[in-house]
Amino acid sequence: MKIVVIGGTGLIGSQVVALVRANGHEAVPAAPSTGVDAVTGEGLARAVEGADVVVDVSNSPSFDAGPALDFFTRSARHLCAAEREAGVRHHVVLSIIGVDQVPDYGYYRAKVAQEEAVRGSGVPYSIVRATQFFEFIAPVMNMTTEGAEVRLPSTRLRPMASADVAAAVAEAAQGEPSDGIREIAGPEAYGLDRLGEITLAAKPDGRTVVTDETAGPFAGMPDVLTGDGAAHLASTRYEDWLRQH
Repeated sequence: MKIVVIGGTGLIGSQVVALVRANGHEAVPAAPSTGVDAVTGEGLARAVEGADVVVDVSNSPSFDAGPALDFFTRSARHLCAAEREAGVRHHVVLSIIGVDQVPDYGYYRAKVAQEEAVRGSGVPYSIVRATQFFEFIAPVMNMTTEGAEVRLPSTRLRPMASADVAAAVAEAAQGEPSDGIREIAGPEAYGLDRLGEITLAAKPDGRTVVTDETAGPFAGMPDVLTGDGAAHLASTRYEDWLRQH
């Protein structure tokens, strides 16, 4: 198959490209750096020509509600229109577990709008909803660091390795459209403050964690981000991943 990966040069996309190529498929990474811009539509028709599957793992450069909504809705509309014209038979999009249960968070509302655009496009689709990536933990800690303190809420997460996310997306791309949602999550649930403690125990840098329910982007989030009851739990544990990174 020819599989076009929108966002194919990023963290998840580059891994998806490698995985589907390893299985003998033609994988085409598409991103602004390769001349393809899904938001404006530039280069899309050429990129998806002859494609069997289009995978969208692109991400908004802004987490603010307005810009994120514009990014996800425009890119989804342009992508699906180009896919219909080219006869693409399967659209795979990466989304977030619990995304439809946090209406007060603008970025999540934008992802819901993206999902809705895909569902209404007329192109057969599969939605893969994942929990937060292990790779996000350190940047979140840096965002909430004040002096030698890392201030983190106890919001529960069930994070997972980006490699496990990419594997699930690649599997969906190589399968038949589900016209539904598959949920994937990490093997264990932790409070975000506990994740910070585990991180600093493995890689001490002089900082300590202080539990602060008002700190950072996950403050006040309802308990919907863990993927409890998800259809598939990945095997990679955070502690094991930390030892390898």
